[in-house]
Amino acid sequence: MMEKFKVAILMGSATDADVMNEAANFLAQMSIPYFVTATSAHRSPIRTRQLIAEMERSGVQVFIVGAGGAAHLGGIVAAETARPVIGVPLASSPLSGWDALLATCQMPAGVPVATMAVGKAGAKNAAVLACQILALQDKALARKILRWKQRMEQEVTMSAEKLRSRHA
Repeated sequence: MMEKFKVAILMGSATDADVMNEAANFLAQMSIPYFVTATSAHRSPIRTRQLIAEMERSGVQVFIVGAGGAAHLGGIVAAETARPVIGVPLASSPLSGWDALLATCQMPAGVPVATMAVGKAGAKNAAVLACQILALQDKALARKILRWKQRMEQEVTMSAEKLRSRHA
């Protein structure tokens, strides 16, 4: 039996974990309960459908889905749920993720998958977006995200000052 998770991170293969860990790390930083697993739209469609239903029952509110190549997993998840689906295209083919990017963003009308950048930046941004979606109903999380963004701004300012002092 699954615990009470707010976000599910799905990936087409366990080999995608290196990239998708960026999403998991950010969710952990924000203290968001999440579940991670690998499942395939093509190789395990029944398991995928069962996982989606089980995750919904456990309280998952947002799905983050990483997939490469044909990248059908995000679309399959979006077809099976009314919850938001955020796609992370992965560079797992000779096309360096372009195929996954196009497959993820070119969903048919009525089956949206919010599409992030290819790779680790996309995985982290997927977690940030998931948190922002959750923050619509969670004021404490909204404040936590704003503090995180303020820290990013401070880091940029400090980096700029270091550069200026080195080149003054």
